[in-house]
Amino acid sequence: MNILAIGPHPDDLEYGCGGTLARYVEGGHHVTMLVLSGGAEGGEAETRRGEQRAAAKILGVENLILGDWEDTRIPLDQAFISYLENILKESRPDIIFVHHGDDTHQDHRTVHTATLSAARYVPNLLFYEGPTTLDFQPSVFVDIASVMEKKIGALKAHASQIEKTNIPNTSILDMALATSTFRGIQGRVRSAEAFRSARLFLQP
Repeated sequence: MNILAIGPHPDDLEYGCGGTLARYVEGGHHVTMLVLSGGAEGGEAETRRGEQRAAAKILGVENLILGDWEDTRIPLDQAFISYLENILKESRPDIIFVHHGDDTHQDHRTVHTATLSAARYVPNLLFYEGPTTLDFQPSVFVDIASVMEKKIGALKAHASQIEKTNIPNTSILDMALATSTFRGIQGRVRSAEAFRSARLFLQP
């Protein structure tokens, strides 16, 4: 299958669906990561792009697309939706992962909404969570216990961001481990990533 994961900023995908992407790579599927901005509001953009390249390599993802949209100002307009549509034409995804729409960060909300339009003919569209997601009630789970080292390693590759949580004595690694444990408990496994679906076709 062709898998497309869309993230507004470097490290969004590793937190939200990094383990799932690693499992798809291990299963022989073709995975593309689309990171739309350099995350310049959270650090130096070229540094963050370098960290993103390193993280993708740890996950085993060979196809990484780095966009140049402006961090915190990704527009919800026809130009951006057309950009996403062109990416979809090239990657022909069977499954798309993108941020959940209820979120305190404007880029996360924008990318979610634009993807709903651009991906209206894609059969499987799943929403992942991040540290700023609100009211997330998952219905789909992926067991990531076997690839937790890759997920955490990919997050560690974003060295400039690890401590930027605005929560005292809590790193992004702490948050990711706690989230994967909690979602694992919900799904009755050791560690999991969780998703909501706009559409999900089972393949009997």
